[in-house]
Amino acid sequence: MASRGIAFLMYHELEVPGRPLCQSEQGYVRYIIPEAVFGRQMSWLRQNGWKGLSVSDALSYPSGNALAITFDDGCETDLLTAAPILQENGFNATFYVTAGFLGKSGYMSPAQLRQLSSLGFEIGCHSMTHAYLNDLDEPGLRQEVLDARSRLEDVTGTKVEHFSCPGGRYNAATIKTAREAGYRSLATSHAHLNSRSTDPFLLGRVAIMRGIHESAFRKICKGETLWKTRFAEFTRNASRKVLGNNSYDRIRAFLLR
Repeated sequence: MASRGIAFLMYHELEVPGRPLCQSEQGYVRYIIPEAVFGRQMSWLRQNGWKGLSVSDALSYPSGNALAITFDDGCETDLLTAAPILQENGFNATFYVTAGFLGKSGYMSPAQLRQLSSLGFEIGCHSMTHAYLNDLDEPGLRQEVLDARSRLEDVTGTKVEHFSCPGGRYNAATIKTAREAGYRSLATSHAHLNSRSTDPFLLGRVAIMRGIHESAFRKICKGETLWKTRFAEFTRNASRKVLGNNSYDRIRAFLLR
């Protein structure tokens, strides 16, 4: 698969029976999959000879069936639910953590983040406050990109080298700030495979959505049918450009309701 490229899978919170989600808005919930579904996905990957990698390891683009597993936000289920399933299947992953969410209800505490890091999982940065980066001026970008990383490094005692953009929103200034800050990569939400020819500051990722069928998941891992996702993505991005982030989100929330 490395010759064609590698899929970078994007997960968020996992739904656990009897446990409330961090947020209840439909725009959030549609990105949440049940614990059991994630377990079946990881089991299928292992049984079929796939390697589940961190971003750092995936950027070496190994041969064979391989993909990167990433989580956004820093929810408590990263440690309590995802990590044990990943370990059972012999996989690594990168957890992009929103530094300002640490200690909030439903999200990891600093101690839990240290524990996740100590298990050998890679910690990345998902900004300070989950702000849309393409709305920010230079001081705002520095807080979200640089100050957030410093906080995460202070907590874990390890270097944070990879960044993912909240809501997939970014611009040229975002990329410039991340490069100058010394990050090794920046992950977007564009649905495409990554390869050695991919700019590491324009890494694509594919969101694993609620209600995904097993056959669709397998096609994503193989890089098949991503053109459908890209077409929907093109439409959304065009709407955002015309409406702006705030207006787009208000209309989206209304329609999802």
